[in-house]
Amino acid sequence: MCMTDPIADLLTRIRNAVSINNTSVKIPHSTEKKAILEVLKANGYILDWKSVMDGDKAVLVVDLKYGPDGEKVIQHVQRVSKPGRRVYRKVKEIVDPLNGLGIAIVSTSKGVMSHFDAKKGNVGGEILCEVW
Repeated sequence: MCMTDPIADLLTRIRNAVSINNTSVKIPHSTEKKAILEVLKANGYILDWKSVMDGDKAVLVVDLKYGPDGEKVIQHVQRVSKPGRRVYRKVKEIVDPLNGLGIAIVSTSKGVMSHFDAKKGNVGGEILCEVW
């Protein structure tokens, strides 16, 4: 199966799993997806992720995070830069999603990182998605 936008697929699978309160979700393996999941883990939006073999294919198993009373940690996840319309920002043009309560995941020349780290490292890049 040919997938046009694997990052949108990752975000949609996470959004759907959170909407039905699943504790984990399986996602097809990719290096870029691993980098995005690492940013989500570092910023406290998911518990953990691991790469496992499912038959003859590698998949990423993402453990989703919920609050003590079952409230959703990920309220909103949205793809910003799309294959038909790429969104690039200089470091001074990167805005804080939800007035600083959310994060934007940025693909920079130094790797995939949160917008906080991009500003700290003084690098701009492609805005992949926003999460809060």
